[in-house]
Amino acid sequence: MLETLLPNVFWPEIWQASLDTLAMLGGSLLFTVLFGLPLGVLLFLSGPRQLFDNQPVYRLLSLVVNVLRSVPFVILLILMIPLTELIVGTSLGALGAIPPLVVGATPLFARLAETALREVDRGIIEATQAMGATTRQIVLNALLPEARPGLLAALTVTAITLVSYTAMSGLIGGGGLGDLAVRYGYQRYQPDVMAVTVVLLLVLVQVLQGVGDRLVIRFSRK
Repeated sequence: MLETLLPNVFWPEIWQASLDTLAMLGGSLLFTVLFGLPLGVLLFLSGPRQLFDNQPVYRLLSLVVNVLRSVPFVILLILMIPLTELIVGTSLGALGAIPPLVVGATPLFARLAETALREVDRGIIEATQAMGATTRQIVLNALLPEARPGLLAALTVTAITLVSYTAMSGLIGGGGLGDLAVRYGYQRYQPDVMAVTVVLLLVLVQVLQGVGDRLVIRFSRK
């Protein structure tokens, strides 16, 4: 029955493409958080009326973030091919897709992290300052714990955005379900392969959203 409905679907290849998509998502999300969270904290600290109110630094960081966010991801994929080859040795496959995924998602996560930090009650910051806490202690012991629900929500949004980015990376041979959809669903016009990849991507997005919502609720104090 399944073979009749989906005659062109080769399930081992679908399974491998799914694993490649998960590998791209996991690797890029890890580096996005490692780079994006400090950038978001720095944006917050250097912002107006914050601990390190510094307009030149804030404007420079905002400009970089806004420029990177304004570049369409498909164009970013092409622009980064030489740099990607320099970093990981190839611009193809799951490994070759990770650098542009990180560059594309880090500004988004940094801006969302900044927004989450701005939602922290200023009284908490002032209280920790009054107790003689250093900036490092304020960030690690007050800001980040209090902003945890917002940061988890930001992480969820970023992860879902990365799923769509991984699909787009298939346009230049990035591997994963997107690559499968382009090579078989589009170039060879096999709609059953396209349908299966779309359904799997939808399932992945739903799982990420569900897990993210549960974590936000769990760590929310409201």
